[in-house]
Amino acid sequence: MTKSDLDDFLDILKQLVRHPSVVGSEHAFFRYLQRELEETHATVTLYEGLLVASGSRPDHMHISAHVDRHGLICTGPNEFQYAAFVARNRGDLLGDSVSEQTFQTIAERFHERFVQAYVPWSGTYLGKGTIKRSYLCERRGNLVFEVEGLDHVLPGTPVAYQDRLTVNYSRVSAQLDNVLTTAMLVYLFRHGYQGTVLFTAQEEAGRSWRFLLEWFRRCGIETQDLLVLDTSPFPDIATADAQQVVLRKRDANASFNPKTVEQLETACKKYGIRYLFKDDYIIKQNETRVAEGKSPYSLGSTELGRVVLASEGAIQGATLQVPTTGYHTPEESAALASIEAMLDVLCEVALTD
Repeated sequence: MTKSDLDDFLDILKQLVRHPSVVGSEHAFFRYLQRELEETHATVTLYEGLLVASGSRPDHMHISAHVDRHGLICTGPNEFQYAAFVARNRGDLLGDSVSEQTFQTIAERFHERFVQAYVPWSGTYLGKGTIKRSYLCERRGNLVFEVEGLDHVLPGTPVAYQDRLTVNYSRVSAQLDNVLTTAMLVYLFRHGYQGTVLFTAQEEAGRSWRFLLEWFRRCGIETQDLLVLDTSPFPDIATADAQQVVLRKRDANASFNPKTVEQLETACKKYGIRYLFKDDYIIKQNETRVAEGKSPYSLGSTELGRVVLASEGAIQGATLQVPTTGYHTPEESAALASIEAMLDVLCEVALTD
């Protein structure tokens, strides 16, 4: 990948980051994304919880990424809750999911954050505010936020973190999950991708896999090569940068297609890309934790794993993830080297026959 290619990608990412897409309120972002994709001459169709874009060879390959990001929802007079966990968004979140493990550790990360309210259907700006306090409400099982400056906002209004992309010391930072891989798929279409991409909503609320599976069933499609993109959290920069991309053989729900996994591994080897199997990494960690008398970590519940399980293997594939730090915060960061590596692997498997 040339510097010009990387700059082109970062330009796409900068624009997408500025458009809010709070979980459960993604419609305005979908419409913006639709315009971007139609400029590449892709055929774009909007469904409930899903935006589908395809080129001249829609069956060539299927790639998926979720578009929703964490944020807040106004739930009462000057009351704001973490959007993924409000009553209307509670879907299939399990007690051992990575999201809920992370949920316990992030309550104090949002002090003095700037946020913006918007109309969920149009994206119209409704004002900005500042988070003054956040705490875990045990009775409601959710994070509750005190926000200064948004007293006028009505219940049901989404509130997004006011986000900008920052590039420093060979890393990019913003609320990357999962706008980063959404931008990669726009980049892919601009470079001639002719297959199908499925952008899903409400992944952070555990629902996106249902929208994905419903589309495959609607179209009567079975596939073994679905590629699902995402970010993969690590505790610090050194641990994250030990690999450039993250693969998986399985998650807590299902094993993935070994042929598709091998295809990704082959592409990594071709370009000299450092890669890690996240399931092996967690299993190794758990051996140490169990020996120390601690509870093991979950293997994590991915969008793909849930689809594989629910479809009884009729839909299969693999995951490709960017290692990041600062997971589920506005400062989630990824190395530029990892972004380049992801794009190299993507172009290798998606743009070649």
